[in-house]
Amino acid sequence: MISAAIFEQTLGDFLEPIAPFLGDARVSEVMINRYDRIYIERGGQLERTAAAFSSEHALVAAIKNVAQYVGRLVDNERPILDARLPDGSRVAVMLPPAARAGACMSIRRFPKERLTVERLLEIGALTPTCASFLSACVIGKRNLVVAGGTGSGKTSMLNALSSFVPEGERILVLEDSSELQLQQEHTVYMESIPPDARGRGAVTIRDLLRASLRMRPDRIVVGECRGGEALDLIQAMTSGHGGSLSTVHATYPHDTVQRLETLSLMSDVALPLSALRQQIASAIDIIVQTGRYNDGSRRITHVAECRGLTEGGQYDLEMLYVFEQDGHDPATGKVRGQLRCTGVRPSFADDLMARDLPLDPEMR
Repeated sequence: MISAAIFEQTLGDFLEPIAPFLGDARVSEVMINRYDRIYIERGGQLERTAAAFSSEHALVAAIKNVAQYVGRLVDNERPILDARLPDGSRVAVMLPPAARAGACMSIRRFPKERLTVERLLEIGALTPTCASFLSACVIGKRNLVVAGGTGSGKTSMLNALSSFVPEGERILVLEDSSELQLQQEHTVYMESIPPDARGRGAVTIRDLLRASLRMRPDRIVVGECRGGEALDLIQAMTSGHGGSLSTVHATYPHDTVQRLETLSLMSDVALPLSALRQQIASAIDIIVQTGRYNDGSRRITHVAECRGLTEGGQYDLEMLYVFEQDGHDPATGKVRGQLRCTGVRPSFADDLMARDLPLDPEMR
C-alpha cells in the first residue's frame, strides 16, 4: 500500500481526464463505462461528458494505481475491486472478462460538508415536525432502518439522523467502506477487511458485529446491511442494544422488511421463517424511506412504524409520514409536494410523552 501523499501526486497523472470532475463539489458520481465513454451525475442529473482516457490501457493503468494504493490486486483473475480514495470517495471497478465492453469504473463522491438536519430542512427533504419526531425516536432508543434505492441518499440521511444521538453515549460504527462521520466524540469506527490474494485475513461485517457486542456499545450503527450480518444486527436489536441504526437497499417500507428477511436467510443460522419474521418485526421500530426524484432531488418519501405481525403472519406497517407529490414547478422543473403526517398515533407515543420528547400534535 502506498502513502496517501504519493497517491495524491500520481492521481493527477493517471486520472487526469476526470480530475476536473473530482474537484467539482457539484459532481456526486463519475461513471466510466469505457475509456472513451464517461458520464457524471451533477446536481442529481446524469450527463455525458467529452472527457476520455487515451486508451483502454491508460484506464487500466489508473485502476491498478488505485488498487496499489489500497493494497489490493485487480486483474483478469480478480476482476472486481471495491476501494476508497484518499478523499473518502468510493470506487467500484470491473475488468474484463467480467466487463464485456472493457474496463469500467464508478467513483461515488461524498460532500466534504456533512449533510445536517438543518440542511435537509432547507432543501425540503424533511419537515420540522418530522425531524422532531425522528429526533424523539433516536433519543428514545427506537431502532431505525433507513431504506432506499441506489443514490437515494441513505448514507447521508443516516449520518444526519445520527446527530440526534445524545453526547456521552458510546457508539460503534461498522462499515464496509468508511463513509459515516458522526459528530459525537465517543465514537469507534470499524471497517471490514477484504481477503488477500490467497483468500486469507478477511474481516467481515459479521465479524465486526459479533466483536462489537463485547465492547460495551450503547449504540450500534451498521453502514449498510448487505448479507447475513442482517440477522446478527436483528438479534443485537432484540437483545438490549436499542437505538441501533442501519441502511438497506429497498424501494418501499414493505420491501424493506422483506429485504431484511432475505438477507437474514443468507446467514449460516437456520431459523424457521415464522421465527425469523417474529424477530424482525420485534427488532425494527421505524423505517425511514428515501427516494430520488426525476428532478435529481432526494427526500424522505415515507416514515413507517413496524408494529409486529398480523394474525396471518405478515408484517404490520403503519405509515406515519408520507410524501405527497403535487406535480412540478413549471419554471424550475422541480418536484412540488409535502411530507405530511398521516395522523396515525405511534404505538410508543405514550413512552415518548412520558420522557418529555416531542411528538407531532397530529399524532396526539
